Amino acid sequence: MLEHLTSIITELCSIIIVTAIFSSLFLYTRQPIILAYIFTGIVIGPYGLQLVTNATSISQMGHLGVILLLFILGLNLQPQRLLHLFKQSAVITLVSCLLFFISGFLFALLINLTVGDALITAAAMMFSSTVIGLKLIPTTTLHHLRMGEVMTSILLMQDIIAISVLLLLNIDTHHSLTISLSVLIIKLIAIIVSAYFAVKYIMLPLLKRFDVIQEYSFIATLAWCFFWAVLSHSVGLSYETGAFIAGISLAVSPVSQAIAVHLKPLREFFLILFFFAIGAKINLWNSDIYTVLGIIFGICLIRIKAWGFKIALILANENHIESVELRARLSQASEFSLLLIYAATAQGLLSDQGKTFIETVTITTFVISTYWIVHRYPTPISMVNNLRKD
Repeated sequence: MLEHLTSIITELCSIIIVTAIFSSLFLYTRQPIILAYIFTGIVIGPYGLQLVTNATSISQMGHLGVILLLFILGLNLQPQRLLHLFKQSAVITLVSCLLFFISGFLFALLINLTVGDALITAAAMMFSSTVIGLKLIPTTTLHHLRMGEVMTSILLMQDIIAISVLLLLNIDTHHSLTISLSVLIIKLIAIIVSAYFAVKYIMLPLLKRFDVIQEYSFIATLAWCFFWAVLSHSVGLSYETGAFIAGISLAVSPVSQAIAVHLKPLREFFLILFFFAIGAKINLWNSDIYTVLGIIFGICLIRIKAWGFKIALILANENHIESVELRARLSQASEFSLLLIYAATAQGLLSDQGKTFIETVTITTFVISTYWIVHRYPTPISMVNNLRKD
């Protein structure tokens, strides 16, 4: 046990030290810092110098960054505003998801993947990255401008659809799809209602009484986030769903904005591990034709997504100038694609060729999309002074 703990500490220290070195080099050469995190994973991960051999543990810790990301997003959204956003973005989300599903399915069949692999590939291509989308947009734009509101609602609706897709992969064969989806909805409603009453009668009174002690507000809200995340996961939903519900239930508190600010550094640390874990899964020595095809389709998918969102935004009568930037910020695959791979592989539904293809497409779009956004639009990590905006 002690040896295992020592190993984790050593690996974490190695990640932070090497990431700092590569981040410095990337910034000196005016490259996006996110790519330094991925590059670090490639270099010192299991398929590189092997300074980190257990990428799974690091990946699980990095997942905490995604959970905190959704929690903080919820803290900045009032429930009434969220419902309003969902109504406005329904057309954009459904039309774009359908277009991307068809594109992914047809290309997968074109390169001789099986129908099963093609369906999973198509599902993986439907969504945009919540992590990249929210990390690379300035906070003021996200919470106070129309583009930020639309992007938030699209990503949240995509997350809901993504949870449903995961449900299909893990569905109980003894029950019909209708029954399973009905049970899922009932569980979701139960979580929301429970969170509403818990925050009203437990959390808000506690924060009101002890909010002068910042350390207490920090640990109490962190516990609130993780409690609902774990509870949500235990009933068949996702950690992210529970974290978002926890955040939005607490958004009515006057200290919610301060809490979000205090949690941001912790979120950033775990997101570094998240991107490192992505790089650590890249095996450059085991490339094949599906790796090459994945890179090709990844490049094409960027343009397909920009075109698809253009059509969806026109149908929704969104402002053209803002829609150009919005399309750029959403034109990549999602971290959900990676979760879908693991779920499908565990169920024996995805071949090695399909797995390689989807992973390569996802990582390719991450890299290209990050370059596109950082060099053309305002982000907190831009090296261009007039584009750096937190």
